[in-house]
Amino acid sequence: MASESIRLIDVSSVAAADAQPAFAGCMHAVMVDYWTLTKPEVNFLIALATLTGFYLGCPTHPQGFPFWLLIHTLFGTLLVASGTSTLNQYIERRFDAQMRRTARRPLAAGRLKPSTVLGFGVALSGVGGIYLAMAVNLLASLLAVITLLSYLFLYTPFKRKTSLCILVGALPGAMPPLIGWAAASGRLSVAAWTLCALLFLWQFPHFMAIAWMYREDYARAGYLVLPRGESRGSFVICLTLLPLVVLIPVLLTPVLLGHAGRAYQVGAFLLGSIFLYFGAQLAFRKSNSDARRLLLASIVYLPLVFVLLCTAKNTR
Repeated sequence: MASESIRLIDVSSVAAADAQPAFAGCMHAVMVDYWTLTKPEVNFLIALATLTGFYLGCPTHPQGFPFWLLIHTLFGTLLVASGTSTLNQYIERRFDAQMRRTARRPLAAGRLKPSTVLGFGVALSGVGGIYLAMAVNLLASLLAVITLLSYLFLYTPFKRKTSLCILVGALPGAMPPLIGWAAASGRLSVAAWTLCALLFLWQFPHFMAIAWMYREDYARAGYLVLPRGESRGSFVICLTLLPLVVLIPVLLTPVLLGHAGRAYQVGAFLLGSIFLYFGAQLAFRKSNSDARRLLLASIVYLPLVFVLLCTAKNTR
């Protein structure tokens, strides 16, 4: 009997030892899923845009650069952005499950419960908005809340109603520089709106590349991000090339206002021309490979433009 008890204890010990790594692995998978809900790759660009707006809008401080105010701004903004992404996936979970590109998302794949995801998204958004109001200022918090509401309750439903949804979606997408600017200065100037316009225009070729690459996926889920029929081609040409053409003079606005020199002018024109080239490739050839190249060009273009703008401020 004693030997049998010893064997039972050994078996129980082995089972417990095996259960610990399994539990740890399960917890890690759940944490990864919740991290995925926040769309960290999108948050990187949001943080970069917010940082640029903060830096450019920051007046000269006798005590030096307000580093901790920047940290508070980025933290609160990313909380709201993460909550917005989470709530967007909650709203679109049934449609995401119909698309190959999004079917493996945690909620669409059924790995997480909708109720817990809803609570997670509301908590992130609410805490982020309150944090910005208390640690930064009310204007930054208000802009973040407007971004969340317009994205979830205007852009998200519009994607199933009209191809012009991109016009609506580009508005909340262009808000991060305004949040950063408002956080640094407490107000919004003409220069802040110029930065907002730059990000607004950038989104059109960026999204057209994604929409073309995954056009069949979007159509399968009932999204009208591209029109059906013969108007599709002209739609892609218009919403790719026209914003890219306008983007060049917008980017040169600091030169016209006397806030940047010759080096910025050359750099801005060169970046705009290269971006326009890749946009033209997609507009007139409409191939998936051209769409991928335009998408990559858009991702490279934006950080370089932000660096160029910040450098121009330093050299004034």
